[in-house]
Amino acid sequence: MARKVGWTTVRQWFGREWAQVRRAVHNAFEESGPERDTLVQSLKAAAAAIAAWALSGWWLQAPMALLAPWTALAMVSGTVYQSVRTGAQQFAVIALGTVWASAAMALTRDQTMAAMLLTLPFMMLLGNYRRFGTQGIYGATTALFVITAGSSSTSTVGHRLLETLTGAVVGILVNALILPPVHLRSVRDRLGRLAQETAELLDEMACGLREEDGPEKAEHWHLMATRLTVSLQNVSDARRWALEGARWNPGGRLRRTGPKPPPFAEDMRWGRVCTRVLAVTRTLSGTGDDPGLAKPSPGFFRGLSDVLEQAAHMCAVESELLAPAGADTSRDGRDAAYRRAWDGLGALTGTFHQEEGTAAAIAGELMLETRQLLTELAPPE
Repeated sequence: MARKVGWTTVRQWFGREWAQVRRAVHNAFEESGPERDTLVQSLKAAAAAIAAWALSGWWLQAPMALLAPWTALAMVSGTVYQSVRTGAQQFAVIALGTVWASAAMALTRDQTMAAMLLTLPFMMLLGNYRRFGTQGIYGATTALFVITAGSSSTSTVGHRLLETLTGAVVGILVNALILPPVHLRSVRDRLGRLAQETAELLDEMACGLREEDGPEKAEHWHLMATRLTVSLQNVSDARRWALEGARWNPGGRLRRTGPKPPPFAEDMRWGRVCTRVLAVTRTLSGTGDDPGLAKPSPGFFRGLSDVLEQAAHMCAVESELLAPAGADTSRDGRDAAYRRAWDGLGALTGTFHQEEGTAAAIAGELMLETRQLLTELAPPE
C-alpha cells in the first residue's frame, strides 16, 4: 500500500512538472515574455560557444581550444553590462588560475598531485573573494585543466590566456550585438503574473468560504499567500534587470524600444496588497489552531466571500491591463467591481454587529484587513 501511495506521489509530481514544462514551451513560442527571453539567451550562449570553438579550435588550431567556448558560455548573461563585468572578472580569475597552476607545475616538475596540493586550496579560498563575484570558482577549475594537461611551458600558458580572452570577446559581442537583452517587458510581465496569482488565490478563497468546511482550507490558502512573496521578489529582480539592462546596451537603439515599465510605486503597491492578503489568510488559518476560539458565523463568511470575489475580479483586470494588449474597456469593469466590493463591505459591517465574543474579534480583524486590501486596490484617480 505504501509503495502504491509512493508511486502515485511520484506520478503526480511528474505530471505537475510536465505541465509546467509544456506551459513554458508554449509561452516561449506563442508570446513575448520571460520564457522567450530565456530561449533566446540559451540559443545565443550555444551560438557563442560554437563560434568561439570554430575560431580557436578549428581555424587557429589552438592547443587548449576548450577554454574559448567554455568562457564564451559564461559571457552570455542577462544584460550586456553584466556580460562585460562578468568577462572582466572571469578573465582575471582564469588568468590567475592559469599562471598559478603553471607555476606550481614548473615548481613540482609536472607532478600532478603535488601541483594540486599547492594550487587548489589557495584557488578555492581566492575564489570566495567578493571582487570576483560568482566567477571565483573558475579559477580552481581552470587550474585543474592546466594541471591535468601536464604542460607548464611559457608558450602553453600564453595560449591558454589567449583562448580565454577569445572566448570572452566572442561571448560579449554575441550578447551585445545579437538581440541584446533590454528587459523592457520583464517588470510588466512579472507584475501581471503577480496580479493574476493574487486573483486566483482570492477567487479560491471566495469560493471556499461559501462552503461549510471552507475555513478548514485556510492553512492551504495561507501557504499560497506566502508563495506570493516569491512572485513579489521576481518583480524586484525584474526591476533590477531593467535598470541594469539599459547600461552599455545598444539594444534600445539598434533593435527595439517598447513600452516603459510601470512606475516603481506599482511594485510598492502590490507589495502592500500581498501583505494584506497574507494577513487575511493568517487570521483565517489561526481560527482553527485554538479550539477555544469561536468562529464567525456562516453568514459573515458568505459576506466576506462576496467582497473577496470582487477583489479577485479587480486583480484579474489589473493583470489584463498590464498585458501588452490590455484593453481600456477593462477599466470600467474594474471600477464597477470596486464599487460592488465596498457595497459588500458595508453589508458585511451589519453582519459583523451580530457577532459576539471571540467571533467578533476575529471578524473585526478580517474586516480591517479586507478594508485595507480594498484601499490598496483602489483604481487610480
